Amino acid sequence: MKVKSRGEKAKVEDLRPEYDLARLLRSGVQGKYAARYREGTNLVLLAPDIARAFPTEEAVNEALRLVIQLTKLPTGGKRNPAKA
Repeated sequence: MKVKSRGEKAKVEDLRPEYDLARLLRSGVQGKYAARYREGTNLVLLAPDIARAFPTEEAVNEALRLVIQLTKLPTGGKRNPAKA
């Protein structure tokens, strides 16, 4: 169910007397932050103990890059204890 807009008159009535709606709308830029919004964000909430170990964004990124590198190292395959 759509809710009808209260209209511009209601907007004007909601504003404090010191604000001029016409001036505010004239100087605004529609979609100013649209591109940034579309890019999105990837925020992750760290557990308190992890946040203490990695106090900065760069520290977290550096640690994660190291984990990625470690996962790419060759493991040498499975060892067969019977042949050793």
